[in-house]
Amino acid sequence: MDSQETAIAGKQLKTAMVLAAGLGERMRPLTLERPKPLIEVGGKPLIDWTLDRFAAAGIERVVVNTHYKAEMLEAHLRERSGTIRISHEAERLETGGGVTKALPLLGDEPFYVANSDSVWLDGPTPALDRMITAWDPDRMDVLLMLMSAPRSDYYDGPGDFLMDPSGRLAFRPDRRVVPYVYAGLHIASPHSFDGAPEGSFRLTKVWREAEARGRLFGLVHDGAWFHIGTPDAVEAADSQLDPRNARWLLR
Repeated sequence: MDSQETAIAGKQLKTAMVLAAGLGERMRPLTLERPKPLIEVGGKPLIDWTLDRFAAAGIERVVVNTHYKAEMLEAHLRERSGTIRISHEAERLETGGGVTKALPLLGDEPFYVANSDSVWLDGPTPALDRMITAWDPDRMDVLLMLMSAPRSDYYDGPGDFLMDPSGRLAFRPDRRVVPYVYAGLHIASPHSFDGAPEGSFRLTKVWREAEARGRLFGLVHDGAWFHIGTPDAVEAADSQLDPRNARWLLR
């Protein structure tokens, strides 16, 4: 294999993780009878929006973590084609602890991580393709997909990040409003979890450590993004994501 082929091979991520173990407390009462990833929006369960994107991109192995109403979610996943591996959490581990527990299933290469309560619609180029094109393991430990806060459907907050012209990120300073919000998808190097604690912790711990090393980067999404975390957001997004809605037929 020559150097060009090696570079191309290095741009082909084959593994992804979907975070699906949350309790869905803000989504109650809808989550009293089912886990949040199985709530339907636009004609299909939330988690299937992400799994369908990964399948279309040729992702060979997807890991899904489960906890709340795990039996229901795992039964649904068994009905899908493709290789889906389950990382069951007997205790709630939060996002960072969930990925850390799943590392033996994820392997030694960089991987995608996606939230199960986010739905993205592609712009001119599929988001997964844009992400892997931008990924540079020589400079990056983590690459986050971002959304312009004013363009974010159902997001109401001060933003998450500042970004310099190179794409390097800094977390929002206290008492500041910043222009970019995390859009529920990122690429992570397994080395970014070196030294991670056991048990429950959030991914932001890993991201802040990458920021301190100057290796936290972002890419602004050029399509639409929906953060679906409450019943009101489900109702509003359901209409916009309905496949009969001509606005999104080509997305």
